[in-house]
Amino acid sequence: MIQLLVMAKAPVPGRVKTRLCPPCTPEQAAAIAAAALADTLDTAGAVPAVRRTLVLDGDHPVPPGWSCVPQRGAGLGERLANAYADTALPGVPSLLIGMDTPQVTAEALTHAALALREFGTVLGPAADGGWWALGLTEPSQAAVLAAVPMSTTATGALTVAALRTLGTEPALLPPLRDCDTAADALAIAAMCPPGARFPVAVAGHLPVPDVSVGRAR
Repeated sequence: MIQLLVMAKAPVPGRVKTRLCPPCTPEQAAAIAAAALADTLDTAGAVPAVRRTLVLDGDHPVPPGWSCVPQRGAGLGERLANAYADTALPGVPSLLIGMDTPQVTAEALTHAALALREFGTVLGPAADGGWWALGLTEPSQAAVLAAVPMSTTATGALTVAALRTLGTEPALLPPLRDCDTAADALAIAAMCPPGARFPVAVAGHLPVPDVSVGRAR
């Protein structure tokens, strides 16, 4: 068994999904973020775990059966390192994901949990060069994340390199696409299962460009 951590930011207009603006307004971007978070929590809630913890920046309702700890630290790398430290359970590996891959399935997370138990460390690469999941058997290993530049096209590779300095080689999970831009949101919405909130939010809150504007007559 593992514990699941979901790293999230409260969906407050002007503080989340700012790269969706434009074409979205801050309110529309926040609505899309709220749907992404809700779908992620639903999916994670369906995966067997010793404990599920929302590692939260801001104020947001916590689902029944979940724990919650606040994010702390100056930068994202430091916040990630502290997320592992603040939730450590002796003898229980931790699998951390974010709220930017609402298309993730319970099957994918179950596979990640099994791989974490088998290999000790796992990393899920993201299409933009970052990562969408990181599983560690020893929470103290996350301390190396504080020195890894985050939100770059090299973040995934640099995270692997940092873990190698500790003598661990993470097993790689299947890659997923993060939701950062409008193009990402549209592509991810098409990957979500029926009944998911994210495609509905994207359809309702992501303005579609008028391709007829500027078209030659």
